Amino acid sequence: MEQQTADKVKALGASIEPQIIDDRRYFHRHPEPSGREYATSDAICARLDALGVPYRRVAETGVIASVYGTADLPAKGDERCIALRCDIDALPVTERTGAPYESENPGMMHACGHDCHIAMMLGAVRILRDLASEFSGEARILFQPAEEISIGSTKMIEAGALDGVDTVYGAHIWSELDAGLFSCEAGRRMAHTDWFRIDIEGVSAHGSMPHKGVDAIVVGAEMIDALQILVSRDISPFEPAVVTVGEFHGGEARNIMAGSAYLTGTVRTWSDELRRELPSCIEHIAEKTAHTFGAVARVTYEEGNAGLSNDVKCAKRAQLAVAEVLGAGALGKYRGTLSGEDFSEYLRLVPGVFVFIGCRNPEVKANHPQHSCFYEVDESVLAKGSMVAAQYAIDFLQGR
Repeated sequence: MEQQTADKVKALGASIEPQIIDDRRYFHRHPEPSGREYATSDAICARLDALGVPYRRVAETGVIASVYGTADLPAKGDERCIALRCDIDALPVTERTGAPYESENPGMMHACGHDCHIAMMLGAVRILRDLASEFSGEARILFQPAEEISIGSTKMIEAGALDGVDTVYGAHIWSELDAGLFSCEAGRRMAHTDWFRIDIEGVSAHGSMPHKGVDAIVVGAEMIDALQILVSRDISPFEPAVVTVGEFHGGEARNIMAGSAYLTGTVRTWSDELRRELPSCIEHIAEKTAHTFGAVARVTYEEGNAGLSNDVKCAKRAQLAVAEVLGAGALGKYRGTLSGEDFSEYLRLVPGVFVFIGCRNPEVKANHPQHSCFYEVDESVLAKGSMVAAQYAIDFLQGR
């Protein structure tokens, strides 16, 4: 019986593949920044209206839709609910792919595949709607804003996205995995994601009289070097960690030695213990480096999303769903990444799984990393992503 359902999922997925690709290209042409995905949200709702799928708007630009099974319900109190999540925001990147569906919004691009996520999830909605007689309970679909700034999942949770939910499924199109492969391993998959800012106060002076001041830019440059030594010399090489300075701002004019400057950056760690240790390490480096040059440093440290770990049972269910609709050969292996994901906030509350969907294929120029201005995907994987999400949901709602 299970394979009959999987055959139906495959057939429906294949039949709607052109629509899934069209949706992806539409959303790719119209990217919007985190928290301001107004037109994106409207377009999602228009498609849900056309499908006759009920939904509600939350968190300003988020959408929660529901597909209810029509199979005979289990005993009262045993009804199941699964949440399927996708993110909908884009990045402040100027696209340079030259694709016919290139971004029409200057300075914005779906350079991380969230356009694909929307299209795949709408595809899963279509499949679930047409196969509602195969399951009971609720498949709740979360179209989440603001993932790129790490606050969207929390806003969705506050709006009740997980109320009554038993488990959660998410997926990410991924450039480090070959097209058509699905990575569903259990355990840690993504890193803790934290942020810092270092404000440096020196003493400004005329550029021709450097001995009269304390150059905040020089101090900041020394801090950047020291922070890299923190990873290369103070942390075990067996312990994954990244400290990246993404911004360095200082100075007001070319002939004035900067009296102030600031750095901002991100910290990625795998272990809970190292995550707890690094804030004080960064503060120590900043303060001592500044003191050496006669400056003052103030560190602001912001804890972001926790590391993302897949539940063992949910990971096995995801692997089964992939094998059912695509065959065991579609199961790939991926070691995980020090990238972060606010999907982890859902997993702190309910068990679930986060799947990496390979999209790398140099033949279609899909060989650039996430967040690249040249980022592309192999669109042949999109319908497969819809099938796996739908199959996973049906399996769970059937009690598997």
